[in-house]
Amino acid sequence: MIKILKPSALVLAAALLAACSGSSSQTATVNVSTQPGALAMNPPFRIASLDAAALQAALGATAAGAQLLQLTGNPVCGVDFYYLKFMTVGGAGEMTQSSGALMVPTGAAPTCSGPLPIVEYAHGTWTNQAWNIANITDTSNPESALIAAMFAAQGYIVVAPNYAGYDISTLGYHPFINASQQSGEMMDMLAAARIALPNTFTHSTVGNGKLFLTGYSEGGHVAMATLRALEAAGDTVTAAAPMSGPYAVEAFGDAVFYGGVDLGSTVFAPLLANSYQHAYSNINDSANPIFSSTYPNAQTQLPSTTPIDTIFAESLLPELALFDSATPTQAEYPMVPPPLIAAMAVPPIDPKNPATQIWHAGFGSPYLINNNYRVSYVLDAAGNPDGAVPTPQLGVPLAKVKPTQGFRQDFYVNDLRNGNWAPTVPTLMCGGTLDPTVFFSVNTGTMAAFWKADPYVAVLDVDPQPPLQPGGPFVLIQEAFQTSQAMLFAFYQTPAGGGLTPAAAQQKIVQGYHAAVSPFCSLAARSFFSQF
Repeated sequence: MIKILKPSALVLAAALLAACSGSSSQTATVNVSTQPGALAMNPPFRIASLDAAALQAALGATAAGAQLLQLTGNPVCGVDFYYLKFMTVGGAGEMTQSSGALMVPTGAAPTCSGPLPIVEYAHGTWTNQAWNIANITDTSNPESALIAAMFAAQGYIVVAPNYAGYDISTLGYHPFINASQQSGEMMDMLAAARIALPNTFTHSTVGNGKLFLTGYSEGGHVAMATLRALEAAGDTVTAAAPMSGPYAVEAFGDAVFYGGVDLGSTVFAPLLANSYQHAYSNINDSANPIFSSTYPNAQTQLPSTTPIDTIFAESLLPELALFDSATPTQAEYPMVPPPLIAAMAVPPIDPKNPATQIWHAGFGSPYLINNNYRVSYVLDAAGNPDGAVPTPQLGVPLAKVKPTQGFRQDFYVNDLRNGNWAPTVPTLMCGGTLDPTVFFSVNTGTMAAFWKADPYVAVLDVDPQPPLQPGGPFVLIQEAFQTSQAMLFAFYQTPAGGGLTPAAAQQKIVQGYHAAVSPFCSLAARSFFSQF
């Protein structure tokens, strides 16, 4: 059985906590303003402070940390970790307080103080409602250690929001893949961080006018949407590197509803439904409910303080089965053309294509999304086709005829092809071609072809198929990724790695692929930013 694998814990909390100097804060001023971007406490609370040697020692104390350092390089700077609280708005315009991390380089090296470039980072999807990217001592927080070592310890000021609906936010839901809300929150956090910087312990370290945007998975969509929003506002962005994001949201949604079920879909679907119901009020329909009666509270399950494994174990959500294995038939739905009925059938497993195993596992019983709802979606997709799915035609713009089905309408609104915008600053899209969670061809491939005439846009596949050819600016990163995957495949077949068969080892590789790409794309982003 295919299981969702969680990313390995790159955060070495115990070692980092031991290395931290005493957490402290200067005398702070409390701001009760509800204006978006208002900083709640200035200066913000400093959670931890590590010099370069302590950070390197802490990371190097374990195998996982040592592997991270091989990618990031040894820290040049120490890092002060601050916890920011600021005001923003939710998906329906509600005021809410949000929070995030401000990581400030420290140390005597010339690149560690004074005016420095800012990297604003948007994180991937987390189910834990209490999750806080600023808490470097949290063992469940791999992204914090990654961006600290990759960017802050190399001389970049890092700004990273937690997102509304997490940590201290009382919003009650997360505006998941809401381009307008999430880009606005990124801008609000950036404004708050710029207010905070002159009042930190290293008050002379402020932004030097260079702003870089990046983010992974959900954060890839957020970073690209933020680039669009900042350009529309006339603000300066130096370069951007969105990574493995669901950019072509309508095309991606169509691919899933036609039967190409992505790994993690039973987590993403409730988050999307809750987000879009609050923002657009068009998801819940008593005559055609989206979720099966087996999971009556699916829409409000996530994010949660209950661990996701417990949610699965207690049957509050299915782990894999997005759709019913008893798929729609012509007898049940005579209005649906036979080709569409055939398209919705359970995909057969092709031993030569690992993706088909993921798609096949997305069907079962009990299941999450009702057949009636799926049929209504697919009928709309066929009647108002996106163009990129089901027959791939990469680069097509969104259809001029807008969708009529609620979920598809919302995907259309948040698809980053919407409005025919194209970046006007250097932009690198990075990902891995075999990603089972956020499909590379449907998202990165579609956007790359859509922007093929844009001289600012470049694409990096860290895992090109067939094997990569020599040459190219990122060939060492590609080689490192493919080598790491080969070593992991071999490890899984050893006694220490579980003694798995080659087939089982390959399945684990597929399950962990999305998380495995992240540090390599982050390294590519840093290399890309260093040019400007």
